[in-house]
This record gives sequence, structure tokens and C-alpha cells, in this order.
Amino acid sequence: MSTPTAPAKNLDAAIRKHRTASATVTVSHNGIPVTNQTATIQQKNHQFLFGTNWSDSSIALANGELTGHEKYQAETQEAHFLHLFNMVTLPFYWARFEPERGQPQTQRILNAARWYQERNCVLKGHPLCWHTLTADWLLDISNEEILQAQLARVQRDVSDFAGVVDMWDVINEAVIMPIFDRYDNGITRLCKDLGRIELIRAVFDAARATNPRATLLLNDFDISPAYDILVEGCLEAGIQIDVIGIQSHMHQGYWGTEKTLRVLEHFERFHLQIHFTETTIVSGQIMPPEIVDLNDYQVSEWPSTPEGEERQAQEVVTHYKTLMSHPVVQAITWWDLTDGGWLNAPAGLLRKDESPKPAYDELAKLIKGDWWLSPTQMTTDAKGQIAFTGFLGDYALSLDNRQFAFALQETGEVEIAINA
Repeated sequence: MSTPTAPAKNLDAAIRKHRTASATVTVSHNGIPVTNQTATIQQKNHQFLFGTNWSDSSIALANGELTGHEKYQAETQEAHFLHLFNMVTLPFYWARFEPERGQPQTQRILNAARWYQERNCVLKGHPLCWHTLTADWLLDISNEEILQAQLARVQRDVSDFAGVVDMWDVINEAVIMPIFDRYDNGITRLCKDLGRIELIRAVFDAARATNPRATLLLNDFDISPAYDILVEGCLEAGIQIDVIGIQSHMHQGYWGTEKTLRVLEHFERFHLQIHFTETTIVSGQIMPPEIVDLNDYQVSEWPSTPEGEERQAQEVVTHYKTLMSHPVVQAITWWDLTDGGWLNAPAGLLRKDESPKPAYDELAKLIKGDWWLSPTQMTTDAKGQIAFTGFLGDYALSLDNRQFAFALQETGEVEIAINA
């Protein structure tokens, strides 16, 4: 297992530098400073996106499909989610979203998306194009027809969800897509025919034309030079990528600070935002290092252990601090909030009974502790001013039973004017 090498104090200093603003708030009334008045400043949301992926129970809960103990467990899970996170990734796997051609599960996923939107969460769809879990019915048509079906799918879903889901993993794992050989599928056939870059161009152009306001990601698990070369080739071809998505499934052991920063160094040269789109650290037995494809590790029981949970907690803290210390990273998505999801791994921040692990508690101390401004009373000075330092995000000033919203959007020193 890799061990972090950067001193914690260096990470903390970098986080303060790249994530906070020193704000001076001037409160006035009709141009006259409001002096010597007690006001309360409180943070409402982070600008940084702290997310998780959906769970089947959360989608069922949003659609009113649960009762009894199942509903109670889902509500408990969502309460833990909403306490910490402001972003969720929703499933658009073609095989499940549209198992029968022309019968997509649009309304069910849209209900879940709106449920999260009402709770001030940013939504991302995952993915629009992927060779795994793609529609089986594509195998019955020609490559030209597959392309038209894929583009029509992008246009339909991006249009149907516009204004609710405005962020998309447009194409997933394109590095391996044309050489994927575990089973036959329509998207690998198409990618072999068109080539990676031309397929990426086609789906990105379709998504961009359908929703020009959307944030579009290229997402991959491959952190080798092959992904770096693909990103470079796409940009040289004029493809407008908004965000580079990096998966960090650490089932075989925590990367450590040194490796994480090395990965960021490879991709920061493109001057694009980076999202860590799928992050896992297990709290049980580490997957053997000889496993090449993580999907090949199939076990009926993979328990979380007390020792593993303590290790996971330490590694989660270091990983999040490492990513927060680097200004190019704008989002982290934890993959499976609860144990037993993908590969039945003990990679959740919650146990199967929805009780928080130490990793959840430690992350809470960061996101809603060290990196959060709790309601704080201050008194305006002779100029009607209040000064404070806060993490970038949404805030509110409360004065005389009234509340005034403002945001810290850039680092450094900022001036905020409030007309009370």
C-alpha cells in the first residue's frame, strides 16, 4: 500500500490558498452604513462538488415505491447523504435505461433527479455512451444505424433532462472501447469502425448542440499515458471537452498522496477542470494486486472489518485533502455510499445497515467542520462592515429577522455589498 508523503500541514495550507476567500461584507441601508449591528453569517453550500452515485433504493424512494423497513433504511441513507453531499450521479446505462427500443425509463429517473434538485444537489448523468451495459438490441442493426441510434439517444436524453441534469459523462472508458473483447456489443463495433476520436466527436457534438449550457465530461479509469494521449488528440481535433473525468477505484490499495499528485500532474497541462468521478477505498480485505480487471474479483462475502474501517478513515481524509489541495480538481464522487454495491465491495462510507463508518465521520469533520462556516455572530463596525474567511460557496447574512444571500466565488480578497 502506498503511503502519503506530503506533510498534512502543507496540504492544509494549499487547501486554504486554493479554496477560501477573505470577505469583507458591507451592510448599508439606502447608502448609509448599518453600524454596530449584530448579524449572523452562515454557509449554505460548497462551491466544490462533493458527491456520491445513486443507489437503487434512493431512486425507489424518490418514486414512492418503498414501504416499511426498506423505506426507513432508504430514508436513513438519504439523511446521511444530504448531511454531507451536494452532488449525485444518476444512472443512464443504456441496457437498463432502454432495454426495449423506444421504451426508456425517462420518467422514473427524472422523478429521482427532481427529488435531488429540490434538495439543492447538482445532478450528473452517467453515461451517454459506453460499451459496457449498452443496449443489446444494437447488435441487430448495422454500424451506421448504431451511430444514428446513439446520437438520437444523446439528443433525446440530454433534451429531456435539460435544466435538471446539466452535467454528463458523455463517453465512458473510450481508451479500451475499440479493443474491448469480453463480449460483443454494438458500441465497440462502432468505435472500431469510426475510431475513438471520431466517435467522441460525434457524441460530444450531439450533446453540445442539444444543451449548450451543459458541462460535458470525458471519463476513464485508465490513468496511463494512453488516456493522456487520447485527451490531447481530442483537443487537437477541436473537440470541446469541459472536464476530464478520472476514476480512482482503489480496491487494490490506496494510491497515496505521491501517486495522486502524479496523476494530476499528467492532466493539469490541459488547463481543464478535473473531476474524480468514481472514488473507492475499501474497509476490508484489499483485492489481490494480480487482478487486472477488477470485475474478475468475485466473492460472495467481502466484509468490512474494524481494522479496515480505521485504515479507510485515515486514507479517505488524506485522499480528500490531497485533491482539495490541488486547484484543478473541482469535484469528488464517492462510488457507493453504502457497502455491498459494485463488486459487493466494503467500499461504502456506510455499512449495510446504513450506520456510518469512521470514514464517514472523519469526512463530515472536514466537509461540515474544517471546511465549513457554521452560523457565526458578528457585529458591523463603523463602516457597516464584517470581515471573515470562508470556503468558496453560498452564504447568508441574517439581520433583523431578514436573510440576505451572497456567494464567495473566487479566492483571495473579495468585497460583498448588501443593501439591508
